[in-house]
Amino acid sequence: MKLFRPLLAAVTVATVGLTGLSTAQAAPASVAAPTAVQAPGADFTGIAGLSNCSGSLVRFAESQPSDPALILTNGHCLESGMPAPNRVIVNQASSRTFRLYKSEVRPTRAGTVRANRVLYATMTKTDVALYRLTETYAAIQSRLPGVNPLTLAKSAPANGAGMAVISGYWERIYTCSVQATIPELREDGWVMKNSIKYRQPGCETIGGTSGSPIVSTSTGEVIGVNNTGNEDGGRCTLNNPCEVDANGNITVDQGAAYGQQTWWFYTCLTASRTIDLNKAGCQLAK
Repeated sequence: MKLFRPLLAAVTVATVGLTGLSTAQAAPASVAAPTAVQAPGADFTGIAGLSNCSGSLVRFAESQPSDPALILTNGHCLESGMPAPNRVIVNQASSRTFRLYKSEVRPTRAGTVRANRVLYATMTKTDVALYRLTETYAAIQSRLPGVNPLTLAKSAPANGAGMAVISGYWERIYTCSVQATIPELREDGWVMKNSIKYRQPGCETIGGTSGSPIVSTSTGEVIGVNNTGNEDGGRCTLNNPCEVDANGNITVDQGAAYGQQTWWFYTCLTASRTIDLNKAGCQLAK
């Protein structure tokens, strides 16, 4: 898991120096489109920083300006601790704060927002936490000019797709492409499905990058969420996930980094843009 750990931070600072770069309110009629950039998906649009992880201000394609805004990060980044295997958290109170960035190539801090609920969180099948904020999209954009949400993609990324992992914790952008979709990724007691494996070099993510959005560099949409990597060559242990193919064969790839699917939210989305795990066809863990 790529959450921040003090020991790792000390090693990182010793290695690369102090830059850290290696490593519901009334609203207007519409939410402004994300600012155009030279390299779509490779700037700080929608990026959020957490106390121990990274995240992003996200919207569904159907989201309205008057909807409460959402923050996406990893389930293992929850302030209440990592959910146990097969546990799903729904509608849990939260008062967590997040730092937001402006839609610029350089990391420019815009201000903070606060959550009031964890709408959904799990580390089973995927590794996600979706927070509901106290403000609408329009209210945030009015109060924090230059802040724009990212849109969640409706489908999984294709192998070879250009991507960026953008960390609000480290204020760093990693760029590479999707190497493969791994049928099953096992880490300690957790099992994740259809994990996104990154082609290296370029996306050697470290602690603190957990929860960073995986952003398509062609569309600027969120195609997944960064969460883990095999650090020491261990087999299916914490911080050392292993790959399991369709035939059950296990592979260990030391140094490999992975993200998890986010498009499954759409399979559980209602007409009022809420998450309903009982909806027919819902693919999120229940």
